[in-house]
Amino acid sequence: MSGAGGTPGGTPLTGASPLAGHTTLRLGGPAAELVVADHPDVLTGAVRDADAAGRRLLVLGGGSNLVVADGGFDGHVVKIATRGVRFDSVGDGQVQLTAEAGEDWDAVVAETVRQGLGGLECLSGIPGLTGATPVQNVGAYGVEVSEMLVSVDLLDRRSGQVRTVRAEDLGLTYRNSVLKHSDAAVVLRVRFLLRDGGLSAPVRYAELARVLGVEIGDRVEVAAAREAVLALRKGKGMVLDPADHDTWSAGSFFTNPIVDQADLPGVLDRIVARVGPDQRIPQFPAGDGRTKLSAAWLIERAGFGKGHPGPGGRARLSTKHTLALTNRGSASTEDLLSLAREVRDGVRERFGVSLAPEPVLVDCAL
Repeated sequence: MSGAGGTPGGTPLTGASPLAGHTTLRLGGPAAELVVADHPDVLTGAVRDADAAGRRLLVLGGGSNLVVADGGFDGHVVKIATRGVRFDSVGDGQVQLTAEAGEDWDAVVAETVRQGLGGLECLSGIPGLTGATPVQNVGAYGVEVSEMLVSVDLLDRRSGQVRTVRAEDLGLTYRNSVLKHSDAAVVLRVRFLLRDGGLSAPVRYAELARVLGVEIGDRVEVAAAREAVLALRKGKGMVLDPADHDTWSAGSFFTNPIVDQADLPGVLDRIVARVGPDQRIPQFPAGDGRTKLSAAWLIERAGFGKGHPGPGGRARLSTKHTLALTNRGSASTEDLLSLAREVRDGVRERFGVSLAPEPVLVDCAL
């Protein structure tokens, strides 16, 4: 494994370190203490020490899926900065990727593409760290990490022991896992199974297939798939750019709602009553007889267009994509949450559908 962190060490940053600089929203008040853990031993040691002392603990990754209260976090913050990537051939044209939790996710994806390995290319451009990807079962353009994930190494905070857990034991569902909204374990490293040969996974997403000029189910060169995904994400303000306030976000703020089969006719009737019978309502099978609807489509049809402002205009829906709630440069966390409540309540009032936030909310709530 290359670059596993070198000599064990960590950087303590005390004195009410602001957390806004550690999130892609650039929001959040101070932490009582923050330690940058750049080696696995420092990471496990910092978590064990905090737990033994009974201190409140926030384990921080890339901050791309985090909303921190304006009052900050009155506790101990450990920022994951561990590094290391390894590729091992396992036969039959398959390669296992092992990556430390602190590796930048898009850099890892870029390296798999450079090596001609197929599987992760549709997850290009997603901000954050590798260790966070199984927590919310990151997905985009028809692909989820659960499809390639082999296992994770976890620090079990109750026992203090490190254990390997298979992907099938993580309860991976749509943007969720047993690790999400739980502080029972910390991801230390992840393993994915990829395919050699230079071709992507079968293209499943209609928008991506259209850009690539292929049919659903076709495979393309992995580099071509990555390039197309990055172009699509940039067009939606979903690739980080410090100069573009549309990227000062936590990505998609709401998950696509999943409706039980028994409730679907009533929901569709309410939607038709508002938008008319001629509009196609995006619907996707979600298993167990349930149906997934498009949160972005519902938000727009509820009257919240791109760029819709919250109070004072300091937080707005992205001008490129209605699923992203953005900080226009001077917003507070409460500004962002007020906008989120307005959108959530508006969709519920008009369509009877409840939108759930995708980011983790730290000491704040909708």
